[in-house]
Amino acid sequence: MTTVYDVPADSLIELTAEKLKEMDLKPPEFVKFVKTGVHKEKPPENDEWWYVRCASVLRRIYIDGPVGIERLRTYYGGRKRRGSKPPGFRKGSGAIIRSVLKALEKAELVEKTPRGRKITPKGQSFLDRLSLEVQKKVAKKIPALKKY
Repeated sequence: MTTVYDVPADSLIELTAEKLKEMDLKPPEFVKFVKTGVHKEKPPENDEWWYVRCASVLRRIYIDGPVGIERLRTYYGGRKRRGSKPPGFRKGSGAIIRSVLKALEKAELVEKTPRGRKITPKGQSFLDRLSLEVQKKVAKKIPALKKY
């Protein structure tokens, strides 16, 4: 059985974002104006970046098990340029991650536990099904992978 671990992350996230968009997840109003963290200088160029972030967070929860907002903020953080001073690390936006988690909980793909958010059986089967689709697409491009 194909899982998230067996396929390239970028292909899986791209396909998952498309499927989440079809599921009618509604992005909050602020996504048009906000940066993804204090370390960024500009907002994202992709208009559908919120769906990509939802797909990425869903994959991250699948891989890391019960995970909290602070750990996800650290994962989505980055280097803050500070002029002539050395750069430093800054965490990503907590408001974006909270809104993503609320949307994923509403779609019943993620559930809240005392130790953090974890993926539901529905979410796990959703990602496994998409992983199989991605593997089939990759196998068509690379004939040597058809054996495996």
